Formats: sequence, structure tokens, C-alpha cells
Amino acid sequence: SSDIGLARRSADLYCGACRALVDEIDWEISQVDPEKVVETGAYVLGPDGGPVAITVPYARSEAFLIELLERVCEHMAEYSELVDRDTHRSTYVRVLPRSGAQAHPPDTLVAGDITSNLKRACEKLAEEYEDEFIEYFSRDSDNVKNELCSRRTDLCDHALHTPQHDEL
Repeated sequence: SSDIGLARRSADLYCGACRALVDEIDWEISQVDPEKVVETGAYVLGPDGGPVAITVPYARSEAFLIELLERVCEHMAEYSELVDRDTHRSTYVRVLPRSGAQAHPPDTLVAGDITSNLKRACEKLAEEYEDEFIEYFSRDSDNVKNELCSRRTDLCDHALHTPQHDEL
């Protein structure tokens, strides 16, 4: 039974890392000036017949998203583990508000090994699923958390059991 418990903890960890990664990327994208654009390198014909560069919002550009995936897992140090007393399943919640004031929701465990495990899981996902993250975040998609963490990667097979209050 300890193997099942270990497997479930690992599944909870990777699901939690995926959901936290989506939240952090969403937040980072929201912080970028929406007016800032980059050229894609492709062109269309303009009204005068000359080439017009195609642009995309910088926050949705592949260059920005790749750079973001390389550093965003540092934010996992701002999360802690919340263990459900009944199911013993773990979810991960941000305990350090972006304003910088420390807040510990009730019943959360904050420990160095928890945040380092979450960071390692995050880095593994960012690397393993880089193409999927770029695909979903290069456009303004709805419900990315469920699409990416449940349907596309199967990391959150138990998504029905995670609290829904963190949905945007």
C-alpha cells in the first residue's frame, strides 16, 4: 500500500506542478504590456502591394514563452502543500502573495523539501511539455489548466477531486 501512496503523492505533485505552472505563466503574461508586439518574420501584402510584417503580442511570442518556461519554476518556492484530511491527497497553493506579504492558509505545510520537489517537478514538465505549453499560451485559450494538465498530458487524472476555487 505504500507503493500506491507513493504513486499517488507523485501524481499529486506533478498535477500540482502543472496547475501552478499554468497559473504562473498566466500571471506573467498578464504583466506584459499588451501593446508590445514582435515581428514573426512572416509578411503579408499590404494595401499598396508592399510587404507588411506580421506581428504577435510579445507576451504570446515563442521567444518570450521559452524564456518564461526557463525561469518560471523559481516561483514554486512561493507554494506550499495542502493535504486533504479525508482523502490524504495533496494540492499546492500559493502562500506568498504576489504583493510580497506572507500568508499561510490554514493546514498548509511549508517545508524546503516540498518546494524543492515542486520546483523539480515544474522544471521537468516545462522541459518535457515545452511544445504544448507554447502551443496553448501562444494563443489566448480558455481553460488552459484543464486542457493542458488533464486532457493533453493526463497529469491530473484526479482533476475532479481538486478544489475548484482556484479556477480563473
